[in-house]
Amino acid sequence: METERNFRQMLEHQWEQGKFVCVGLDSDYDKLPSSFRTPIPGGKTVQIQITDFNRRIVEATKDIVGAYKPNVAFYEKYGDQGSVALRATINHIQAWAADVPIILDAKRADIGNTNLGYVAAAFEQYEADAVTVNPYFGRKALEPFLNCKNKGIIVLCRTSNPGASEFQDLMVVQPDGGTTPFYQAVARNVANEWNGNGNCLLVVGATVPEELAEVRKIVGDSIPILIPGIGTQGGDLQKAVQYGKDSHGKGFLINASSSIIFASSGEDYAEAARRETLKLHEHITQYLAGGSDE
Repeated sequence: METERNFRQMLEHQWEQGKFVCVGLDSDYDKLPSSFRTPIPGGKTVQIQITDFNRRIVEATKDIVGAYKPNVAFYEKYGDQGSVALRATINHIQAWAADVPIILDAKRADIGNTNLGYVAAAFEQYEADAVTVNPYFGRKALEPFLNCKNKGIIVLCRTSNPGASEFQDLMVVQPDGGTTPFYQAVARNVANEWNGNGNCLLVVGATVPEELAEVRKIVGDSIPILIPGIGTQGGDLQKAVQYGKDSHGKGFLINASSSIIFASSGEDYAEAARRETLKLHEHITQYLAGGSDE
């Protein structure tokens, strides 16, 4: 019987090899190189072309990356063809990069019974190793996710998007009567109350390095952090590594999406993706060793 993939063990294996880059496979068909937007007879152009684009990206980067992260929005927008392309992409990663964990960026959450459907979609239909979730409904509602011991449950904490501060920085009252920013309450609750199976992670953006430092201080070494916002969003990579790493110099993933997969719009897009991935990997390695850009 095949052993079930364990997300946290897979991550640890990648970190031992010094791999911290998460490539976001946000493969919007409308942004693919023009050679991938030529209609294919049979009516399955989107499905075939997205799958082939992703396959080449994976084959070009699989020896460098620590994880892949397709965002469901860029697949589900194309209906059945997009969903099939997502499933085929995950199948290809499992076959050609079997030790690389797959994060489904879906940001799911609802009341408990509804979450059973989201769990089945993420881990049975798509066979992802981890999924992103929204903490707004609370731990009780998210138990169907948290009870999946071998899967990664990646909780949004302090995101990198403009406008994130509208709610995430609001001061909230704690049980002891003190106040804390909402994102810090999320970090504290996930670390202290949600992580009984050791399968939780947090999302904190590179665009807010001070908040990232606060979150790492709160969770210590117990919670890995997925850090988006590098590349086109302008996050500071050196600070992301400095503030995101744990006391062992690991415990984080740096996500980059369009800056890697759309590094070139020409026929050399896979080679360009490899170059950008390798460049990011080398900079992370440099910063972990105490180097800087100065």
